[in-house]
Amino acid sequence: MTTSVVPPVAEAAQPPKGKPGQEGGATGGAGWFTYLALGFIVLLWVVPTIGIVLTSFRTRDDAAASGWWELFLKPSGFADMTFENYQKAIQGTNLGEGFINSLAIALPATFIPILVAAFAAYAFAFMKFPGRDVLFVVVVGMLVVPSFVSFVPMLRIYRDLGIGGTFPAVWLFHLGFGMSLAIFMIRNYMATLPMTIIESAKIDGASHFQTFFRLVLPMSVPVLASFAIFQFLWVWNDLLVALVFLGPGENAPMTVSISQLLGQQGQNQELVTASGMFSMLLPIIVFLSLQRFFVRGLTAGAVKG
Repeated sequence: MTTSVVPPVAEAAQPPKGKPGQEGGATGGAGWFTYLALGFIVLLWVVPTIGIVLTSFRTRDDAAASGWWELFLKPSGFADMTFENYQKAIQGTNLGEGFINSLAIALPATFIPILVAAFAAYAFAFMKFPGRDVLFVVVVGMLVVPSFVSFVPMLRIYRDLGIGGTFPAVWLFHLGFGMSLAIFMIRNYMATLPMTIIESAKIDGASHFQTFFRLVLPMSVPVLASFAIFQFLWVWNDLLVALVFLGPGENAPMTVSISQLLGQQGQNQELVTASGMFSMLLPIIVFLSLQRFFVRGLTAGAVKG
């Protein structure tokens, strides 16, 4: 007669105990200080924007007589708002021509650096050549060089080449000073892509050109969109570079045209705010259309592990 021995049943693993609102010992939510800090930062951004929006709809006399915040104390002032400032800004000035010039500057100055930087980032991420790491450090180190230090030598070079005061002069300048950030962002993102896919492409006989355009570039859309937002907003809102290399004239972008509206004594303040709101429409559309790629493109290459 045999006796069966039943093995003892292992006790179920107990989950780690923690305080209410915590999971695994980690904090479950943000504290009140975090919400206060975020609310304060939001106010710093929202309040001036509200002031610009309200001032753009006020007449010159109302804007000169009282501040925009007094509308909340006397709500009857909302009845006096008008679209006249927008009509004057668009029809009475060269704002429409400045809008076309801004597009002619911002679009090439955004897409050309992305294309060139994507090639360079692929080389830094997947190709091995002597001095690769040193060259990458040098490229990233160029981020600390301020753009204004090159104004005088670049103006001389453009004068010798005969392209001073033209769109290619601004394109080349934004291309040179936007490349470092573009290569840094795109290379870090490409370094997180699965190497098995790249190696499989090599085994199948794909060249670097085919691997770049058919595999790496489609998988790098989030970081390309993230940099496109940064570069487009920087070029679109730029005043200093446009003023130095283009100046007032037929090629002047919106930023230069808007700066010419404001008088020395603060005249045409209402036209400046209306023009500013008009110039904000396209950047807002660009950001909203690409925002789903924004965070993913920025954070994907931040930590590799």
